[in-house]
Amino acid sequence: MTDIKFAWSELGGDPALLAHVSTVVREGALPSRLPVRQLASACVGVCALAAAELGARRAGLPEPPQVRVDDGAVAAAFVSERQTLVDDRAPVLFAPLSRFWRTADGWVRTHANYPHHRERLLCALGLPADADGVDSLPAAVEAVLAGRGAQDVEDAVQAAGGLAVAVRTPRQWAAHEQAAAIAGRPLVERGRLDGARARAFAPVDGGPLLPAAGVRVLDLTRVLAGPVATRTLALLGADVLRVDAPGLPELPDQHADTGFGKRSALLDLAADRRAFEDLLATADVVVTGYRPGALDRFGLSPEALAERRPGVVVAQVSAWGAYGPWGDRRGFDSLVQAATGIAAVEGSAEQPGALPAQALDHGSGYLLAAGVLRALTDRSADGGSRLVRLALARTAAWLTEDARTGAPGGPEHDVRRTGDGGVDLSPWLARADSPLGRLRYALPPVRFDGGPTDWARPPGRWGADPARWL
Repeated sequence: MTDIKFAWSELGGDPALLAHVSTVVREGALPSRLPVRQLASACVGVCALAAAELGARRAGLPEPPQVRVDDGAVAAAFVSERQTLVDDRAPVLFAPLSRFWRTADGWVRTHANYPHHRERLLCALGLPADADGVDSLPAAVEAVLAGRGAQDVEDAVQAAGGLAVAVRTPRQWAAHEQAAAIAGRPLVERGRLDGARARAFAPVDGGPLLPAAGVRVLDLTRVLAGPVATRTLALLGADVLRVDAPGLPELPDQHADTGFGKRSALLDLAADRRAFEDLLATADVVVTGYRPGALDRFGLSPEALAERRPGVVVAQVSAWGAYGPWGDRRGFDSLVQAATGIAAVEGSAEQPGALPAQALDHGSGYLLAAGVLRALTDRSADGGSRLVRLALARTAAWLTEDARTGAPGGPEHDVRRTGDGGVDLSPWLARADSPLGRLRYALPPVRFDGGPTDWARPPGRWGADPARWL
């Protein structure tokens, strides 16, 4: 079951601390066939509890402050990318070629939000990357895919460096080699990289209680799960510096949603190596969200980072995991939903469906932040560089456990959607001025007594900050 007790145990937390968590249940939140509301509540709950635990240690409190998880706040945060408006303009979430397509024998899901992924997809399908007519291009793609098998499309697009997966049922995915590799892994992989001495943090006092105050976080993430994690660490007081390569474009609406509390710099890791090493020399946490192994050539494997910065916490999130036959594949939440059977469960016989939120991204993001906070707590007592690693596909396995096993009460036995009434999210939305314009955004759901209720700063312009610590 997708409950907070299981998630907290996977983080190595003291079970006695769960008594400090209370939940406001709103049955209409995040309507779905799968237990999305429960997963979302559990992920946010353990993140808030890990923050309260570290905050209590740093503030010298005898026990952690009380944590309150409200399903309404969680639901708003899990669809934050939809709720974030810049000058009241609706965000652009998916490009025209990022969608489900019918094939000769089933369905595939593609992802082409970024220009380079769009070009690779079109190349794999034998279509010109500079095809004229935005309206006619989807029709051309549709015609090509209708004549090919789903597995053939998945293989061809993957070989071209693009992104497409065949839509599978939960049982079909369970028979896949990558699913078998994932099944043997914990929800949150945690490890110790060396025997570095314990590094005590300076005490914190005053209000609000900021458990991550003074913690320097190098944010090498993209898209959603990693940025959600680092956005959460920024809420809790960390100095978060997101670093992007100058040649990789970022989607402006995505940056507006996940840039709260952070600074954003551009840095070529090959040409500006000294600047990066200067940042690493005093970093406490390095968070990466690229395809497994993609950053290793820059000396950014966990082991290499720990060697140069003993005591560092390295946190990694990927789509499919850093293991198995898909261990080096690119991926996104929508693709993981399609491959792991979620789209089949949430859809119908006529059309695959989707979760009410990119819950794998958001859930994994809060779990990753929780893992970092717990690693900081453990490091302050026992020392050691620490590794925290998550995969969206492993989070999906947690969400779909009943569907894969056919357990009574699971989605294959009861296809009624839960929470069809919906929840008014307006109490958990706020407005603020920013360098990007007037923002409407979802408030953070991570709450504990005496803790922060909003970010200290709105998002700035992408890449506009210097690559140095405050």
